[in-house]
Amino acid sequence: MRGTALLGRILGIPLRIHWSAPALLLFFGYGLAAQTLPAWVPGRSATAYGVAGVVGAALLAGSLLLHETAHAVTARRAGVRVDDMTVFALGGVTRMGRAPTPRVQFTVAGSGPLTSLLLGGLFLGAGLGVWDGPHWRLPAAVLLWDGWANLLLGVFNLLPAAPLDGGRLLQAAVWRRGGDRERAERVAGRTGQAAGLLMSAGGFVAVLRGDAAGFWFVLVGLFVWSSALAEVRRATMVAALRGVRVAQVMTAPAAAGPDWLTVDRFLADLATRTHQQVVAVLDFDGRPSGLVDLTRLLTVPSARRAAIRVRELARPLRECTVAGPGDDLLEVLDHATTQPPILVLDDGRLVGIVTTDDIARAAQLRTPASPGATSEG
Repeated sequence: MRGTALLGRILGIPLRIHWSAPALLLFFGYGLAAQTLPAWVPGRSATAYGVAGVVGAALLAGSLLLHETAHAVTARRAGVRVDDMTVFALGGVTRMGRAPTPRVQFTVAGSGPLTSLLLGGLFLGAGLGVWDGPHWRLPAAVLLWDGWANLLLGVFNLLPAAPLDGGRLLQAAVWRRGGDRERAERVAGRTGQAAGLLMSAGGFVAVLRGDAAGFWFVLVGLFVWSSALAEVRRATMVAALRGVRVAQVMTAPAAAGPDWLTVDRFLADLATRTHQQVVAVLDFDGRPSGLVDLTRLLTVPSARRAAIRVRELARPLRECTVAGPGDDLLEVLDHATTQPPILVLDDGRLVGIVTTDDIARAAQLRTPASPGATSEG
């Protein structure tokens, strides 16, 4: 997800925060302090409500982190690769590899909502205890609010619509029953598209009736719809590319240039030889040392291009996705930690490159002949 920054690590898993995440704290914190708490516990000072609102929003943010951490830890214990977790304005997302079996898919998907429901029960129990015991009304109200918020989060995520956790559970069930993973992904994705449109429509109606909260449902609905559409397209692509080898889709020979050249010489040399945005760079021995984005080179001020070597701006080979000509393309994509291009090496020498355009073109050509890409009706 673009616009994120690394915040730290939880149990060794990178935690990223999107620029929109603070909006989540401000939105809920303000609503809790300005509306909910004064209605539930009247007669307190504005400062008390403000502090309580911040605490309540922070507890909710922590709950979202625990929700995503549950997904990540469960996946890692099942042997699924976990790349990172990201918190953003509409909740959180955990990037991970594909589950190897329906059982693993079901377990990983269910761990998040289960965590939210358990947290909701704990917060509600603690809130009722504080309300009836020491009679600390304001802290009790914050705990009760967080309890209901977690319960709603858990129930909402159980909706059978990808990319929500309920959609993953539906996918696991369809996958187990029919044995066709890509068909299960398309079923869950199309359900997610329908659910997203319904949420957006309901939110739009609420906005027309003067309910500002409807705007939030419009955003969530659009996010669900767009994410579900991407999953349907990905499932169709995977079905089309099943059994395809890297050599069948790669561009060869791949555009490349020496990494010791200065930026101005590199651009002058490559400008007439390729239309690719990202090209490989080679060391003195002619072996690939990484990838460089030509648009990044163009951002270097003209006065400095003669003083900067291309290797200083290139992505090093250790951070690139590398494959052999005979490797299964889907396996390479599934285990990749970065987006294409994919450098294709044979005995350490560059023999080709696979770009997103190459993958899309191959999938498009094979889709008519792919039984898995037919419509579900």
